[in-house]
Amino acid sequence: MNTITKEMNKEWHFPKGFKMLVTTMPDGSKWGVAVAEIARNRAEHYAHEFCINDQRSEADVERSLSEDTLPLFEADPDEITDWAENNMNWEDFKEHYLIEGAPATDFQEGWVNGEKTFQTFE
Repeated sequence: MNTITKEMNKEWHFPKGFKMLVTTMPDGSKWGVAVAEIARNRAEHYAHEFCINDQRSEADVERSLSEDTLPLFEADPDEITDWAENNMNWEDFKEHYLIEGAPATDFQEGWVNGEKTFQTFE
């Protein structure tokens, strides 16, 4: 997994128009994945609809991408999220980009106002 933080982002040069879908994780950190990977995944899934013969080719994937997936994603960005959530797993992405780390924990605040319980170890 590749991880890019905000600080590192200053050194990285993403191509103009590079777009990410950013997710806030349960710990409060924000992670991005490339929308291009989501689009390619969908195009590969529907490439069979663009086959001229029974053999799917890279050209069919490219047609699916340019004639179906990209216009759909441009017309309705919610389709990007829908496809990613319902058809892909976190492991399907080649790279994950750390946009923002988890918020710092204020341990004093937690100590003063946090929920407290007792636990006895046997």
